[in-house]
Amino acid sequence: MAKKPKKQQQSGGTPATVALTSAGVDFTVHAYDHDPGHPSYGEEAAEAMGVSPDRVFKTLVADVDGALTVAVVPVAGSLDLKALASAVGGKRAAMADPALAERTTGYVRGGISPLGQRKRLPTVLDASATTHATICVSAGRRGLEVELAPADLATLTAAVLAPIGRG
Repeated sequence: MAKKPKKQQQSGGTPATVALTSAGVDFTVHAYDHDPGHPSYGEEAAEAMGVSPDRVFKTLVADVDGALTVAVVPVAGSLDLKALASAVGGKRAAMADPALAERTTGYVRGGISPLGQRKRLPTVLDASATTHATICVSAGRRGLEVELAPADLATLTAAVLAPIGRG
């Protein structure tokens, strides 16, 4: 009788990597030494991994009409708040208070992952993600990224795809 394969859980895994493993999604973890003095978490990740900044996506938490919403955009650009509000049927969007974003997601700023959040928030993934076979997002802590197919990220986060990034 064949043994049932065990779920692989990475030693020291984050809620994001545990969620990916549980979902059976193909992903690669990239670790690097985080420099606290670097001016941009996302650009630091792209440089450290040797990946184009248009394939590394940052996770931002915004307040859309009083509701926290996650925006996932390329680190090479910025978030278009008006486009984000429109993507979720809202009128106004502003960046969320960083402390509230950390409490709600369970992650620290610079390490917020769109995956495995403490409270699942509506998520919008910039449509440019679909032009890449894989993209990188935070794996849940500074100095740790996860590479996966954009379709898998969209499925696992129930993300809306919309043009919310500005180059």
